[in-house]
Amino acid sequence: MQKWGRKANPTGWTSLCKQKKEISVNEESVAEHYKLKEVSVRLTFQCFLPRPECSPEDISANHSSRNFSETKGAIFPSPRRGLICRAPGASAHGAQPEHPKIWLPRALRQTYIRKVGDTVNLLIPFQGKPKPQATWTHDGCALDAGRVSVRNGERDSILFIREAQRADSGRYQLSVRLGELEATATIDILVIERPGPPQSIKLVDVWGSNATLEWTPPQDTGNTALLGYTVQKADTKSGLWFTVLERYHRTSFTVSNLIVGNSYAFRVFAENQCGLSETAPITADLAHIQKAATLRKTGGFAQRDFSEAPKFTQPLADCTTVMGYDTQLFCCVRASPKPKIIWLKNKMDIQGNPKYRALTHLGICSLEIRKPGPFDGGIYTCKAVNPLGEASVDCRVDVRAPH
Repeated sequence: MQKWGRKANPTGWTSLCKQKKEISVNEESVAEHYKLKEVSVRLTFQCFLPRPECSPEDISANHSSRNFSETKGAIFPSPRRGLICRAPGASAHGAQPEHPKIWLPRALRQTYIRKVGDTVNLLIPFQGKPKPQATWTHDGCALDAGRVSVRNGERDSILFIREAQRADSGRYQLSVRLGELEATATIDILVIERPGPPQSIKLVDVWGSNATLEWTPPQDTGNTALLGYTVQKADTKSGLWFTVLERYHRTSFTVSNLIVGNSYAFRVFAENQCGLSETAPITADLAHIQKAATLRKTGGFAQRDFSEAPKFTQPLADCTTVMGYDTQLFCCVRASPKPKIIWLKNKMDIQGNPKYRALTHLGICSLEIRKPGPFDGGIYTCKAVNPLGEASVDCRVDVRAPH
């Protein structure tokens, strides 16, 4: 065994041996690592240590557990008490590559909803050896580096948006590529905010202790569907607002049980998942609830003419249904005399078709589509006709396959 010593010099350890020394190499391990059929190697060393921080014990055959990886090559004993050298990062048996795969969290398999101003921080784990290349796209385009930050690690990728805006909504796709192999995952992000107020509100009629209101839907729904409308009233004496009803879906309502002698103003809020609209329109006219005067009838009374052309007070709403599940369409119409209701699909009359069931009761018109198939999607029209005129409303129905 060669002896080693330490001299007082700045380079540290050095060899005291001047003679040649042969070190055997494990040919089988070398052949297996480098995928060679046959290897025959013999090394002869006559030199100082390559780096001063390596001690002599690092290459001693008697210290089988020592292995220095700080040098350019790692050395460890072989079964023949020799030494094997290998490049850093290489395995003695060869690392098996892993196909890329993305582990999408369950919460991100459906639409991920955030409010405007919230932080979006998504961590998506993946696998693959060697380290795959991860890239993100937004609606098929590259991400805006000024708004979206991405950090790719060894086993995961993080998408970060500090303050989400409605423009950040859309479909994000993570692609993990390893050579010609690729795995992708899609995440739908929806950024929502409070809806705008209804465009206008009108006091239609006042009789007895009742008042009828009508309003129009808001132009901006906050990037999501409305949950309904909230109607409030306030009398001029107190000026306090009280809620009459919440999450009401129609655009007209009759407020009842108003106190005789008071005058009322009304307002309507729109509501979605973020809450009520910040403002609400108020009726321009007050509803004066007057005490009915007792009059003695001396003669007949004039008959009031209630005739009017058809007018839809609630339009049809676009919808998406699942193949094989019954779905219904609703709308409301007001007319006198009672109008004739005609249902059309893509401008074709569907009256008498057993696939559809049409009902009309107290001005509420409904159409039931029985077990819709892929060809039942399209534009559906409800048409009301009476001697004074006609009116119609349309909606789009989409039929998708079940998951």
